Amino acid sequence: MAAYLVFDLYGPFASFGDVAVGEYRPTYSYPSKSAVLGLVAASLGIKRKDETRLKALDDDLSTAILVLQPGHLLRDFHTIQVPPATQLKHRTVATRKDELSLKKQNTIISTRDYRMDAYYRVALWSATGLSELVEIQKALSLPKFSPYLGRKSCPPALPFKAEIIDAELVRDAVVKPMVNLELLQLLGKIDSSAKFLLYSDAALGRKDGGMHLITKRDRLVSRRNWQYGERVEMVQYVGGEDVFQQNTKAN
Repeated sequence: MAAYLVFDLYGPFASFGDVAVGEYRPTYSYPSKSAVLGLVAASLGIKRKDETRLKALDDDLSTAILVLQPGHLLRDFHTIQVPPATQLKHRTVATRKDELSLKKQNTIISTRDYRMDAYYRVALWSATGLSELVEIQKALSLPKFSPYLGRKSCPPALPFKAEIIDAELVRDAVVKPMVNLELLQLLGKIDSSAKFLLYSDAALGRKDGGMHLITKRDRLVSRRNWQYGERVEMVQYVGGEDVFQQNTKAN
């Protein structure tokens, strides 16, 4: 048996940054590890400049995400000012302030992606033991800094309802708490025959369907330099009869 901290994430808007190049800012369809740990760090009161504590948090915690409702894609357009390439020749431009200090500016259109009405269940487990999970559970109930779902413009809309669950496998842990049936009904996602995607750091075992590996770039290397390394996730389906089992028992 292992201890897992399980909690829910829901908001009208969320954005979990994928690898961004140029003017396009995409989002993953579910929370990245860096997004989850950023929310946890904010709740604990860890500042962005505290490189040591942020790296220790990333090294200690593993994550799993059960996608209860992936939401719908929203693409937002922005106009921004950037200097022309000719002005950047033979110059060192390290910051946005450096760019805007140049006399001539061109206008380009940038795009940002969001997920609307997405609902996820998160599981965390700690290499250092239960005490770390208990501290995070308390912090999620009374955050020191404002938590958000990827961007500051995307606050969570419901309490996290963090619970510590003992289970053999992470797939067992994420289905033990009852899901928010009222919310799922509003989002149009109540189907006991459906299958729900579970993404995890852990080896999940071959139950209820196939499993494969994917690679994401959301492992913290340096928060100061915005550097992230690759991380391997395992993907599995969880059946609706398992997801809704606690609600069925309660009735």
